[in-house]
Amino acid sequence: MHGELVENRIVVWDVKKSKELFSESYYGKPIGMAKPKPEEIDVPLILDLIEGFYLQEKDQLVIHKSKKKITKPQLLEICRKEYHNFDRKYQVYKDFRDKNYIVNPGIKFGCDFAVYQRGPGIDHAPYLVQVHNKTDAVTSTGVVLAGRLATSVKKHFILAIPGADKVNYLALDWWRA
Repeated sequence: MHGELVENRIVVWDVKKSKELFSESYYGKPIGMAKPKPEEIDVPLILDLIEGFYLQEKDQLVIHKSKKKITKPQLLEICRKEYHNFDRKYQVYKDFRDKNYIVNPGIKFGCDFAVYQRGPGIDHAPYLVQVHNKTDAVTSTGVVLAGRLATSVKKHFILAIPGADKVNYLALDWWRA
């Protein structure tokens, strides 16, 4: 499958391939479709850089810019410029994807990722994930804000803490006494 790097996104112009990629694994967003149903997709697919990097790493996507192939090290450099703390976020993204979860950007929830068990349109994302370094301070105010947000949208809040060889997760659950 081929994609074209356009600014900080990757476009899969082949509509048939776009439909397959979205329908089978929920990568990207069909251009101009707010809540797409897989059977309705008849437009190109736009991928976030982290999705494109993952697919390129898995040898499922070849990326070009101005008809020149973008190598894995070149794309990694681009990702590091575009994403704060890319390596840590990618480690968490990859961990969830390798476990067959569907991972979308969590920007609308004020976190790094919204994670689905089956996929958008099939279920709601039950998890909101924020990536932290081991050395990051986590304030009580930050925990309360995250918890209030997650609770208000009926989701579980998870702190992901990538290490040298694995990711540790801390799930916060709120209950009333």
